[in-house]
Amino acid sequence: MTQTLVQDETAIRALFTEQEEGMRLRSPERIVARYADDAVTCTLAPPLRNTGLDARDPEALAGWMAGFTGPITREHRDLEIAVSGDVAFAHGLARLAAVPVGYPEGFSMWMRVTVGLRRREGRWLVTHEHESVPFYMDGSFLAATDLQP
Repeated sequence: MTQTLVQDETAIRALFTEQEEGMRLRSPERIVARYADDAVTCTLAPPLRNTGLDARDPEALAGWMAGFTGPITREHRDLEIAVSGDVAFAHGLARLAAVPVGYPEGFSMWMRVTVGLRRREGRWLVTHEHESVPFYMDGSFLAATDLQP
Protein backbone atom coordinates (compact mmCIF):
# COMPACT_ATOMS: atom_id res chain seq x y z
CA MET A 1 0.00 0.00 0.00
CA THR A 2 1.40 3.38 -0.94
CA GLN A 3 1.88 6.19 1.55
CA THR A 4 -0.92 8.17 -0.12
CA LEU A 5 -3.39 5.30 0.25
CA VAL A 6 -2.44 4.88 3.90
CA GLN A 7 -3.00 8.61 4.47
CA ASP A 8 -6.36 8.47 2.67
CA GLU A 9 -7.51 5.45 4.67
CA THR A 10 -6.43 7.12 7.91
CA ALA A 11 -8.36 10.29 7.01
CA ILE A 12 -11.46 8.27 6.11
CA ARG A 13 -11.32 6.24 9.35
CA ALA A 14 -11.11 9.56 11.20
CA LEU A 15 -14.54 10.47 9.77
CA PHE A 16 -16.01 7.37 11.41
CA THR A 17 -14.31 8.33 14.67
CA GLU A 18 -15.79 11.84 14.34
CA GLN A 19 -19.24 10.30 14.11
CA GLU A 20 -18.60 8.14 17.19
CA GLU A 21 -17.30 11.12 19.17
CA GLY A 22 -20.13 13.35 17.94
CA MET A 23 -22.65 10.83 19.26
CA ARG A 24 -20.82 10.44 22.57
CA LEU A 25 -20.60 14.20 23.04
CA ARG A 26 -24.10 14.82 21.63
CA SER A 27 -22.63 17.20 19.07
CA PRO A 28 -24.83 17.23 15.95
CA GLU A 29 -22.60 19.85 14.33
CA ARG A 30 -19.60 17.56 14.65
CA ILE A 31 -21.47 14.71 13.01
CA VAL A 32 -22.92 16.66 10.08
CA ALA A 33 -19.59 18.38 9.36
CA ARG A 34 -18.55 15.05 7.78
CA TYR A 35 -21.11 15.41 4.97
CA ALA A 36 -20.75 17.05 1.58
CA ASP A 37 -23.31 19.73 0.67
CA ASP A 38 -24.96 17.32 -1.78
CA ALA A 39 -24.90 14.27 0.50
CA VAL A 40 -27.59 11.60 0.38
CA THR A 41 -28.29 9.60 3.53
CA CYS A 42 -30.45 6.55 4.07
CA THR A 43 -30.66 6.18 7.83
CA LEU A 44 -32.66 3.78 9.98
CA ALA A 45 -35.26 6.48 10.68
CA PRO A 46 -37.76 7.67 8.06
CA PRO A 47 -37.90 9.01 5.40
CA LEU A 48 -36.44 6.62 2.86
CA ARG A 49 -33.68 9.10 2.07
CA ASN A 50 -32.45 12.58 2.92
CA THR A 51 -30.66 14.82 0.45
CA GLY A 52 -28.66 18.02 0.60
CA LEU A 53 -29.55 20.16 3.60
CA ASP A 54 -31.94 17.53 4.97
CA ALA A 55 -29.09 15.01 5.08
CA ARG A 56 -26.96 17.30 7.24
CA ASP A 57 -29.47 19.13 9.41
CA PRO A 58 -27.98 19.52 12.91
CA GLU A 59 -31.35 20.56 14.37
CA ALA A 60 -33.03 17.36 13.20
CA LEU A 61 -30.15 15.32 14.61
CA ALA A 62 -30.35 17.23 17.92
CA GLY A 63 -34.07 16.43 18.07
CA TRP A 64 -33.32 12.74 17.56
CA MET A 65 -30.65 12.84 20.27
CA ALA A 66 -33.12 14.46 22.69
CA GLY A 67 -35.09 11.21 22.58
CA PHE A 68 -32.38 9.50 24.66
CA THR A 69 -31.11 9.86 28.20
CA GLY A 70 -27.50 9.28 29.12
CA PRO A 71 -24.83 8.47 26.58
CA ILE A 72 -25.43 7.58 22.96
CA THR A 73 -22.80 5.10 21.85
CA ARG A 74 -21.84 4.38 18.28
CA GLU A 75 -18.97 2.11 17.34
CA HIS A 76 -17.73 0.75 14.04
CA ARG A 77 -16.01 -2.52 13.29
CA ASP A 78 -14.88 -4.57 10.33
CA LEU A 79 -14.51 -1.46 8.19
CA GLU A 80 -13.23 -2.14 4.69
CA ILE A 81 -12.10 0.91 2.74
CA ALA A 82 -11.28 1.16 -0.96
CA VAL A 83 -9.80 4.33 -2.42
CA SER A 84 -9.33 5.27 -6.06
CA GLY A 85 -8.24 8.82 -6.72
CA ASP A 86 -10.76 11.21 -5.21
CA VAL A 87 -13.46 8.59 -4.66
CA ALA A 88 -13.67 6.08 -1.82
CA PHE A 89 -16.05 3.42 -0.58
CA ALA A 90 -16.30 2.00 2.94
CA HIS A 91 -18.49 -0.68 4.45
CA GLY A 92 -18.73 -2.47 7.75
CA LEU A 93 -20.83 -2.85 10.85
CA ALA A 94 -21.91 -0.29 13.43
CA ARG A 95 -23.37 -0.68 16.89
CA LEU A 96 -25.78 1.85 18.31
CA ALA A 97 -26.59 1.81 22.04
CA ALA A 98 -28.71 4.23 24.06
CA VAL A 99 -31.54 4.52 26.56
CA PRO A 100 -34.76 6.02 25.12
CA VAL A 101 -36.41 8.71 27.24
CA GLY A 102 -39.00 7.11 29.53
CA TYR A 103 -37.59 3.59 29.29
CA PRO A 104 -35.90 1.86 32.23
CA GLU A 105 -33.38 0.06 30.04
CA GLY A 106 -31.47 0.81 26.91
CA PHE A 107 -30.86 -1.09 23.73
CA SER A 108 -27.83 -2.14 21.76
CA MET A 109 -28.13 -3.13 18.14
CA TRP A 110 -25.86 -3.81 15.20
CA MET A 111 -26.48 -2.51 11.69
CA ARG A 112 -24.84 -2.57 8.30
CA VAL A 113 -23.20 0.61 7.05
CA THR A 114 -22.06 1.56 3.55
CA VAL A 115 -20.49 4.95 2.87
CA GLY A 116 -19.41 6.65 -0.35
CA LEU A 117 -16.90 9.49 -0.08
CA ARG A 118 -15.29 12.09 -2.30
CA ARG A 119 -12.22 14.19 -1.78
CA ARG A 120 -13.19 17.82 -2.24
CA GLU A 121 -10.68 20.63 -1.85
CA GLY A 122 -8.29 18.16 -0.22
CA ARG A 123 -10.79 16.90 2.38
CA TRP A 124 -12.69 13.61 2.43
CA LEU A 125 -16.46 14.08 2.80
CA VAL A 126 -19.34 11.64 3.00
CA THR A 127 -21.47 11.90 -0.14
CA HIS A 128 -23.64 8.83 0.43
CA GLU A 129 -24.37 6.93 3.63
CA HIS A 130 -26.65 3.93 3.93
CA GLU A 131 -27.57 2.18 7.17
CA SER A 132 -29.74 -0.92 7.34
CA VAL A 133 -30.92 -3.64 9.66
CA PRO A 134 -31.98 -6.99 8.23
CA PHE A 135 -35.52 -8.12 8.93
CA TYR A 136 -36.94 -11.55 9.62
CA MET A 137 -38.58 -12.95 6.51
CA ASP A 138 -40.78 -15.34 8.49
CA GLY A 139 -43.90 -13.26 7.93
CA SER A 140 -43.37 -11.14 11.04
CA PHE A 141 -41.20 -8.62 9.14
CA LEU A 142 -39.62 -7.62 12.46
CA ALA A 143 -36.27 -5.87 12.39
CA ALA A 144 -33.50 -8.30 13.36
CA THR A 145 -32.01 -6.05 16.03
CA ASP A 146 -30.87 -9.03 18.08
CA LEU A 147 -28.13 -10.08 15.65
CA GLN A 148 -24.50 -9.99 16.81
CA PRO A 149 -21.39 -10.02 14.64
